[in-house]
Amino acid sequence: MAPSLEEPTRTTALLPKYQKVAHPADIPRTQDYVPGYTTVESHTTCEHDDLKPTFPNLHWEPLIEVPYYDKGIYGHPRFLNLLDAATDIFDCNPKIGTVILGVDLASLTDAQKNDLARLISIRGVVFFRNQGSFDIEAQRKLGAYFGKLHKHATTSIPRRPGLEDVHVVYTDEKSKDQRANFTPSFLWHSDVTYEIQPPSYTSLKLLSGPPRGGGGDTLWASQYAAYDSLSPYMQKYLEGLNALHSAEMQAEGSRRLGRPVRREPVITSHPLIRTHPVTGWKSLFFNPGFVTKIVGVPKTESDAVIGYLNEVIATTQELHVRFQWQKNDVAFWDNRICTHSASYGFAPHRRHAVRVACHAERPVFDPRGKSQEDELNELYGLPSINKDGSGKSNYND
Repeated sequence: MAPSLEEPTRTTALLPKYQKVAHPADIPRTQDYVPGYTTVESHTTCEHDDLKPTFPNLHWEPLIEVPYYDKGIYGHPRFLNLLDAATDIFDCNPKIGTVILGVDLASLTDAQKNDLARLISIRGVVFFRNQGSFDIEAQRKLGAYFGKLHKHATTSIPRRPGLEDVHVVYTDEKSKDQRANFTPSFLWHSDVTYEIQPPSYTSLKLLSGPPRGGGGDTLWASQYAAYDSLSPYMQKYLEGLNALHSAEMQAEGSRRLGRPVRREPVITSHPLIRTHPVTGWKSLFFNPGFVTKIVGVPKTESDAVIGYLNEVIATTQELHVRFQWQKNDVAFWDNRICTHSASYGFAPHRRHAVRVACHAERPVFDPRGKSQEDELNELYGLPSINKDGSGKSNYND
């Protein structure tokens, strides 16, 4: 006989889909656990209704190049201003991702903002928990401190007027599951790299989302580490090449859905390897989402390079960090040196977030740039990485 759903008992039987469990006071919360199931929150109202998505029929002129001065250059080498307010800080792994606790992003001083930019330029992405006071105005103000805010040509913006430089991420219980429309590697992207000055410092705040264990995680990959994973021969080859980044597919998709394209799509050539103005480190500047061709080589060769770099980004695990969101969490990343990917599988939970990004410099390659891995290995006295397959090695299980 099936166990009662009103009186949970120790059992391996699973609950019916989305069914809630009554919880008698004398039974521990752990007794409510059901493998692979999280309670679905009922949304009769939306706490941030003014930040829900809309697609207004606006038209903007083509972007022109604007001055950009990276505030990370002025940050303290040890981030002392920023960390003075922190209660804890730790790296997610050696290559990418840092968590800071105790810092209120809404009340940073300019010196702390500079430290934050410097830290992000080194670590790629920095995570902050429980940023309740960091509202959309504070998010825009902090983004504008770093540079001119970017306005997206096709994606949704908030219903509230005057927030055209905010990108809305929104999926609810009525949304269709789109995972079948994309290959997993294609989901990896850096935002709007087809612009003449793609973004640098980018923040995403989760307003509401699945509960713990309910999915909806975001993954980031370090393009510093992607560059460093290549052989010196491949590095040298790519350093002489540019790639075409295209907005046409995004624009075509919007028009097909009857949505406006607020700025005409562009195709822009950028170096495949770029040098960061704060760190001086070289990074891959490539993403499966927008790169369509390698310039100056035959199509067969271009397709092979694109396929190879797709695999490097999507499958090299040490490049990656995965963040499990909670309400009011903020991720702050450097779009120049990171790709990121959403993850599916969180339906029917609602996921609502807002993103703010500022334009950076036009990507450039400086041959005097250094390898992040080589410089840090020398600084910390770590062994050089073996890239030619020689020597003994055990598989790391």
